[in-house]
Order: sequence, then structure tokens, then C-alpha cells
Amino acid sequence: MEPDKDLNPDMDDLPLRANTNHILVRHYVLDLTIHFDRKVISGSVVLFLEPCSGLGTKAEDDIGPGAGTIEAGGSRDVSVCRSCDMDTVEDGTKGLGETTTRMEKMSGASEMDGAEFQALSAVGSQTASETENIQSSHSWETTSDDDFTLVLDCCDLDVSKVEEVDVTSVSSMVASERSDVSSVNPQAAFIQNLMSVPSSRWRQKQQLFLLCSRAHGAQDGSSLHFQRDRWSLQVRKKGVATPQEFPRALRICYETRPTGGSVRWTKDQDNRVCVYTAGSPINNRALFPCQEPPVAMSTWHATVRAPSECVVLMSGEEQAVPIEDGDTPFLIWNYYVTMPMPASTFTLAVGHWHQVTAEIPPALERGVRAGAHCSKIAKLGAGPGEWTEADLRSGLVSSISEVVKGSPLKTGSGDQTTRSDSAFCYSSLEDEGLSVTDDSGMVDDGICCSHGDYPCRFTEQSARSQRVIPHRVFGPVCLLQKAQGVLKLLPRCLAAAHTVLGVHPFPRLDVLIVPAGFSSLGMASPHIIFLSQSVLYGGSLGSGENGLSLCGSRMCHEIAHSWFGLVIGARDWTEEWISEGFATYLEDIIWAQAQQLSLQETAEQSDLKALLRWRRLFDELQNSEEALQILRPNLENTGQVSESGSSTVKHALNPEKTFMQVHYLKGYFLLRFLASQVGEQQFIDFFRSFVKKYHGQLILSQDFLRMLLITFPSMESIKGLTLNAIYADWLDRPGIPKWLYERSAVWSQTRLVEEVKAEVVKWILLSQSHQGKGKKRKRIEPKVNYKEVISDQLVMLLELLLEEEELSAAAVRALQRTYNLQNQDAEVQHRWCELVVKHAYTRAYRDVEHFLVHDQAMGVYLYGELMVQEDPEQQALARRCLSLVTEQMDQSARRVVEEMVL
Repeated sequence: MEPDKDLNPDMDDLPLRANTNHILVRHYVLDLTIHFDRKVISGSVVLFLEPCSGLGTKAEDDIGPGAGTIEAGGSRDVSVCRSCDMDTVEDGTKGLGETTTRMEKMSGASEMDGAEFQALSAVGSQTASETENIQSSHSWETTSDDDFTLVLDCCDLDVSKVEEVDVTSVSSMVASERSDVSSVNPQAAFIQNLMSVPSSRWRQKQQLFLLCSRAHGAQDGSSLHFQRDRWSLQVRKKGVATPQEFPRALRICYETRPTGGSVRWTKDQDNRVCVYTAGSPINNRALFPCQEPPVAMSTWHATVRAPSECVVLMSGEEQAVPIEDGDTPFLIWNYYVTMPMPASTFTLAVGHWHQVTAEIPPALERGVRAGAHCSKIAKLGAGPGEWTEADLRSGLVSSISEVVKGSPLKTGSGDQTTRSDSAFCYSSLEDEGLSVTDDSGMVDDGICCSHGDYPCRFTEQSARSQRVIPHRVFGPVCLLQKAQGVLKLLPRCLAAAHTVLGVHPFPRLDVLIVPAGFSSLGMASPHIIFLSQSVLYGGSLGSGENGLSLCGSRMCHEIAHSWFGLVIGARDWTEEWISEGFATYLEDIIWAQAQQLSLQETAEQSDLKALLRWRRLFDELQNSEEALQILRPNLENTGQVSESGSSTVKHALNPEKTFMQVHYLKGYFLLRFLASQVGEQQFIDFFRSFVKKYHGQLILSQDFLRMLLITFPSMESIKGLTLNAIYADWLDRPGIPKWLYERSAVWSQTRLVEEVKAEVVKWILLSQSHQGKGKKRKRIEPKVNYKEVISDQLVMLLELLLEEEELSAAAVRALQRTYNLQNQDAEVQHRWCELVVKHAYTRAYRDVEHFLVHDQAMGVYLYGELMVQEDPEQQALARRCLSLVTEQMDQSARRVVEEMVL
């Protein structure tokens, strides 16, 4: 693609174009169809909009904690967006209570015919350019710059039509019940009232949004005017000059592109087609037009049609039960959320996944369980959107479970139900000594929510005592056996996270083992975690936990994101440490709790982990640009946006940044530093208090730090720690703070590390005994008593041996045999492969090839090692591996590797 003319091609910042200070999307309704043959997703998204008078443009450092926080409703003052020179209905929720009893007044004409809806999506698609950035409706030129423009974040989408949705058929029901539902713009008033429906009536609210989304376009049949450039979709209505006059509901018909950065089309480990959202730096703007700035928090409902043999997993509060799509070979899946969240958290995965069960038959054949995921299939005569008058009269739409075609709407709030559905499993909780719920020690925390109104689990007694939420694990058939380790660990990790942090923010969890080309070890989204196959490999040393270390710690990391990253998010995306640093810090604490380690064991293993991370951070900072080492790259401008609400994410498009861990590691060490000032347990207790106060909200660094300094005043009064001092030492400068240098020296002398050093000496002596001229080719190797080590010790052992200039082939061979290195977890295998490459141990080149093919999330650096040695055999190995994985490799990773190899 050609770069945008108004963007500097030398910059690597990601533009967030949406004008969120003018107007906000409060709810999305997506209607999508998956086309594996063309590698596109087609359909529409209906946006329900609310104008606003501005959300502020400054991160106001001179006021108290929370003052700079945008709440889940998207504004500092909920009333701001409801008093914008518009005619509204007084008491917006009054009259909607009887809506479900009046549905029979609606006629079938108010719904869009399913075939018509599909045809509408295709209108104009043949004229959409596959190569040009600029796309517009024919009449865009007739609009004026004086007309208000809705700006949405969008790229790599072909938009065929944008139209206003006529909600008259739905709003008339309310109007017929009330004499005062009159307005200059009754449709706008109705949608405003709909948005104001309280969370206690969330079921009805979802139902009405869905009904509105199925309505026809505006009666005059004219499209809204639109233009799409590289990064945005701009929409106008001729003659409309203000956000308050702009349509409140509009439908965008579009189709994704096969190469769109938000969506990955690939094959799974069974060589079957699949697609998933990539969590790329551009988030979801190549999946659907949306508002990407994090302040634009919204709810959504999604209907996805996919081939009947596929499973659709998605962010959603309820397990979806698919239904047949008439006579087509598709099934329909429905998901929804009632907690407002940024559009970037929307996650989708469609493939031939199978659910992992506690026992997998050893001779499982491909396709044996092909229908197991569809435990219930509702056969409905009417197609999507075809609700007849008889249906309405029979009360079909009085229950939202029927409105969404077989997907019962339940949540952790209000009408929560007890699950007996076997599709949700709790693993063998009795064997693990766990219970699903535990009321012991649970008290009313007296939580007073500060976020906008939505059904909040933090206020529900049943949620507070739910240690293990319903969970499932999915993956391709060939990995079901290995994935049983995830199923075994999951309830323990969930229970441990509950012990550490309290209420689970979300009512359920799916875990998907994603294709080999996935670019990281894991990715957390609401209700679903993507997990790399690399964490599945168990170790062979001893028994029990050692082989599960990588899997367990990674699971705990992703689960921690439910609290830090999802239910509490960063208001400025440049502050990634708020999410990744916190999750890295908490993974050790939660994993230790899951293993039920003693205080001493926890402290020792934590210090060993800290030393490994210190070594990684030190190496990274020696080999990266200083600009990429700063945790708060926008400095005092952090959180500021333009007058319209648009902004840029600094360095987001820099390919080097994708593979850096500075936000994980430096953020982790900042939290360790703060914990050392107040005490470990006191710091964890503070985390719980922070979650109680800020759940459902977006924060900046100062929100966390100010509350900490207020909670522990001695940090400032006695130790001299101020907000500005923390900024200066940790957040606003490159390099390494003095405290970290000093502390790393202490970590290097702990018991577990000293044990590793002793083992290193043994291996060096063994290597030296095989070096030198005149030695006999065959010799009896000296008997050495090697100490059994835990997984992290083995990583440290290999790292220290990598510092040796020479290791004999005999020593390397003995090392491999002693620790069975090729069968260890991916962290150990990575260091083993580095050792093989450094010492040109040709017998293990097959291990290197296996690692580069099956552990793509970790192998990018290894390609560089193969090339830098200037060994023709190693360089040929690198090129061969790249050729094997080119098609499935993550796009950004492939570009980086190709620069090194080709």
C-alpha cells in the first residue's frame, strides 16, 4: 500500500483517528460470515452512537487520583454526553419496561429480510479497489467541510455502503406507551433512552439493540456519504453540521481483505483452515470499522456464520450454542458482552477446534468428535432476521435467548444460573483439592463501583465466592493429548488468582491452542485466552510441577490480565507496562500460590526468576534504541489527545518493538522495587484495594502511583519517594535504575543460583577434560554426580554455559543426554538451540529445525544467530526453516526474519 499523504513515512507511530471527543460508539452489533474459500469476512456492523461535548485533552497531573481517569462509560461525567443540545425524553428509562409485552405491535416489515441483508452487503463490492487506499461513495464530493464528519478507525476493508438505520418500528412501541415521547428527533431520543436503560434490565437492553440493528435503512433509501483512506473511514450526512444532529444508528456493509493486518488466515496443526484475530499493533480496525482509542468503551453483540464443521470462539459472556442457518452449510453463533470495553479487546477465532476432555482415547482418529462441540443445535424455520408476526405474538422476542437464536443470555449478575452443561468443565477439582466456590473468609468488601452502569461481578456475592469460573480448553486434534496439561492446571491457576486478587472480572473462560504461527506465547482477551503450542511441552526431570512450569506461569500471566489489561486498562496505549508489567509481576505470585509453595520456596524461586529477567533486560537494553526503552514515551503528554480526541500510539508500527520485552521486564522490576519499599504482602493487599477502586476504568501511571503513595505515606515522608522521582528513575528515562543494578547482585548470590553455579563448574571441567591434542578418541567419561535442578535453574545453567567460549562436543552431548534437553519446555529448548548453534554441534541441528518450525513465537532471534556465525551449513538451515514456515508465520515476524536471512 502507498502511505497516507498526510502521514510522515519515516514515522513509526500508529494513528488513532476516531473523533471520540465529538461522538462515541456505545454499542456494536456485528453480523459476519466467514468465507474460507476467499479468505474474507463479509457482513455488516451497526453502530449506536452518542454525541458528546468533549472528554478533555489533558492528563491533569495536578489533581487527585482518578481525576484523569475515563470511566467505563467513556466520559469523566456520565451526564456530559447526555446534555448536548438535543431533545431527549425525560426519564429515559421510563416506558421501556413494558416494551417486551408490546412486541406484538411490531410488523414483520420492520425486520430486514435475510437474503436482502446479504445482498446489501455485496452492493458495490465489485467496484471496491483491492490495491488503492482511497475509497468513497460517489456523492462524497457533494458534501461540505461544514458537515459533521464521523471518523472511525479503519484499514484494509472494502466498504460497500453506509446507511442510517430506521428504528421507527422499535421506537414506536415506546411512543405508543407514552404521551411525551415527542421530539424534534424521536429516533435519537429513543436510542438515547435505550442507552440509559439501567444494568438491572440488561437483558431487555440487549434485545432492543438487536431489534434495532435488524431494521431497514432510512426510508428515503439513500446512503450516507463516506470516504475511506489508509487509516480511517469518514462518514457524513449532507446538511448535518453537529454531532447532535448526526444519525444515532448506522449500518456499515463491508468486507475484509485477505491480507488485512487484524485477521490471520492460516492452517492449524492438523493442516485445516482457520482464522483468528491477530492482536496486531493495529488492533481490530481491519476486522470492522470502529473507534480504537481506549476511551471509546462499548458493549457489543456479534452473530457469526461459519461452516458447520467449524467452532466459533469469541469474547462473550455466555457459551454460544450454534444453530443451523436454514438450508446453508453454515451454523450461526452468537456472542455478547454487557461490560463496556475498548473495541481492541474484541476477539474471534474460527476453526476445526475440538474441546479437550480429561481423558483422550489413545487411538483418537481425525473427525471422530467432529460434532462434539455442537451439543445442541436449534433448528429454526426462519432465517436470520426473519421474525414473523406469529413469532412475536408467541412471545419469541420476549426472551432474549430466542432473539439471538439459541444463545441464552446469562451473566454473573442478576439472573445468574447454575450450570449443568457438561461442555463447561472444572477438570478434576476433587483430585486437586479444590472447590468451585468457597465462602470461607469471604466478607462483603463494601465495593462501591466508580465506573459507568453495567452488570458488575464485583458487587455480586456469588461472584465473590466463585474461586473457579467455568472453563474449557480447545485445540486441534493432534494436540489434544498435550493440551490436557492445560486443562489440569487451569482450575488451580484460576483458584490461585482468586486468592491473590479476588473476584474474577469475567464469568467464564475459554483457552484456545492457536496455530504454530502465532507470534507470542499467549494473548488474553475477555473470556478467552490464546495460548501458543510452545507452552505445552512438558519436562522430563522428576515428576509433577517441573515439566509444567512454563505452561503454569504463562497461564497465570494471561489470567492476571483479566484484572490488569482488561477490567483495568491503560488510558494511553504507550503505557503498556500497566498491563504487561503487572501481569509479569503477578504471574510469579499466582503460580507460587497454585503450586502451594512455602514462603521460603516462593521467595527463592522469585529471586531466581528475577535474575533471569534481569539478564534478559540487560541484553535487550544493550541492543536497542534508547527511544524504545522508555516506559512512558509521551512523558508529560501521556494521556493527551487532540481537540477531536484523535492521537497516535508512539512506536506502535516499529517492527523492532514487536520483539522487545522492556515494558514487561522494566515494568515488572518497578513493581518489585515498590514492593520492597512497603513489604510483599502489603503490596498484594494494595493490589486488591486498587482493583476494588478502579475496576471497569482506564488509568494512567499516576493513578496507581498516587494511590500507592497515599496508602503508604512513609514512602515519601521517610524514604523520599515522590511521584516525580519514580517518573525520573523508572518511567521517563532509558537505561537501568541504580536500585536494579544493586539488587541484581543480591539475586546472583541466592541459594538456587549458587547451586547452578556449582553445576556449571562441573560441566566446564568435563569439557576441559575432553579438549587438547593427543587425547584418545575413546575414553571413559568421568562419573559426575549432577544435581537435579528445577526448570528455571536449567535455563540459568544453559545461559551461563553460553558465556563459555568453548565447550567440547563430548560435553555438549553429555549435557543433552543428562537433561534430555530436546524434550524440555520451550524456554529450555531455546537456550539448548543457542548452545548448539554457538558450538556448531551438528548432531543436534535437527533440534534447531524442530524448534524453529514448532516454536515460531520464540525463534526469531535464533535465525539471527544462525546467520551471524557465517557457517554455510547453519545459514542453509536457517533458509530451509524459513521456507517451511513462510506461509504460516506471523507477518511482522516474517519480515524481520527475511531481512536477516534473505
